[in-house]
Amino acid sequence: MRLNNIGYLLKEGFRGIFLHGFMSFAAVCVTVACLVIVGSFSILAYNLDIMVEELNQTSEIMVYIDSELSDAEAKSVGTKINLLDNVLQATFVSREEALADFIEDHDGDSALNGIQASYLRHRYVVTLEDNTKMKQTDEQLQELPGVAETNAAYEMAEGFTTIQNVLHMVSLAIIAVLLVVSLLIISNTVKLAMYDRKDEIAIMKMVGATNGFIRLPFVVEGFTLGMLGACLAFGLEWLGYDAMVERINEVDALQLFTFVPFQELLIPMVAVFCAAGMFVGIVGSWTSIRKFMNV
Repeated sequence: MRLNNIGYLLKEGFRGIFLHGFMSFAAVCVTVACLVIVGSFSILAYNLDIMVEELNQTSEIMVYIDSELSDAEAKSVGTKINLLDNVLQATFVSREEALADFIEDHDGDSALNGIQASYLRHRYVVTLEDNTKMKQTDEQLQELPGVAETNAAYEMAEGFTTIQNVLHMVSLAIIAVLLVVSLLIISNTVKLAMYDRKDEIAIMKMVGATNGFIRLPFVVEGFTLGMLGACLAFGLEWLGYDAMVERINEVDALQLFTFVPFQELLIPMVAVFCAAGMFVGIVGSWTSIRKFMNV
């Protein structure tokens, strides 16, 4: 195909967008709506996953040191704890600090005034790298010399892990369904646009135009409309996300919900929206025009 023919076909592709304005507008609107729906749910699922992961990180193991050990010996146990594979951090809490925290938690109850720090044990608050391995790590902690006992909330950690796994599966299933539905809707919209121009395609076939000569303007048109829809959807997604986060921060005085800034999602969102727009535009127009080529 000669360069002047390619230039003509590209020009025809762009001209077709404005020549059939209503169908082009409908295709862009449907693309925007579908991408915004899929994108919004994907971002929500991502944020929920991060929230559950942060809650999971609050699960800790309390390690109580043998009361017969001296202060120096109790602190030396921390070195052994930190050497374990799954330990992220071991924070030492002395008897005095434990007593002060206990009294503070009970609002300075006068009945606790007779309690002395020597009644309590030195302890370590152990944070793990992977809470799914809490049970194995707890067993390793119990075997360390100088450790009297441990207290680990297995049920809480397992509950967070279960919630996270269920969230992953449900999110993937819903996103897959939304993608399939979106592609079907967009494909049908593109087919309507092609049906509206079937006479134009038939005339071009009858005067001897090749399939490639006919397809290229429609592919260019589909690509342009798909990318235009992707850009508009991305802009709406960004504006809507920032507005939603700002509104939630205004009403959530306790900061129960934390959302990542959109800038953190910028590169993957740009890549996904551009790929989706390109795929929808090119593949949708290419497959939809095929049924009208047999004249």
